[in-house]
Amino acid sequence: MTKDHIIKSYDSELARLTGEIVRMGELAAAQLEAAIDVVERRDDRAAQRVVANDDAIDALEQEISHDVVRLLALRAPMAGDLRNVFAALRIASDIERIGDYAANVAKRSIPLSMVAPVAPTSGLGLLARLAAAEVRDVLGAYARQDAEQGYQVWKRDAKLDEAYTGYFRQLLTYMMEDPRNITPCTHLLFMAKNIERIGDHATNIAENLWYQVYGEPLAKQRDNRDLTSNPDMPRLGG
Repeated sequence: MTKDHIIKSYDSELARLTGEIVRMGELAAAQLEAAIDVVERRDDRAAQRVVANDDAIDALEQEISHDVVRLLALRAPMAGDLRNVFAALRIASDIERIGDYAANVAKRSIPLSMVAPVAPTSGLGLLARLAAAEVRDVLGAYARQDAEQGYQVWKRDAKLDEAYTGYFRQLLTYMMEDPRNITPCTHLLFMAKNIERIGDHATNIAENLWYQVYGEPLAKQRDNRDLTSNPDMPRLGG
């Protein structure tokens, strides 16, 4: 087997691996959108289907892990090629977690649909749109090996953090104004946190892409605007 043939074969396998990861990421973003849809429609049966669909994302991660092991065993990649392979493994893991968080949102929607609706429920949609856009955009950057575009997504996560903090405050206000809001707003708090964590995993993907392309960590301080752990934030009962 000639050297050129080996290189082309490796490139082909890596391109297929990248395609699998992008497809897995699209499934995860679609899961988040489906989860928000069932929240808004208060449809517990559809929510159960969204939760069950997470198995497809888990299966894809397993398939990608097997492909990575095969590439390592058969091609013995070095240096930059090795970074490509390990980045694929780490990014697949981040996408799997994104799928889990989307499924958690759908799970929470089931008990939420059993209590009287509250006005802040609609605020989840903005968080989900920001998070899904991050996931899709960073995976597009990964497919193109565009680390600079990935970095722009990495910076954009501050907007999701800011929106999450505002929503967190809104929910606390509703809970303190009327004890009947505590149960539904508690579910919404957990759902919002899951969506905020999806953004964090999108930034992980951007960081892995940066390292894959440049061979060094993304040595910049991210503007984290999640202020919900700030001691000056209002507390229930205080």
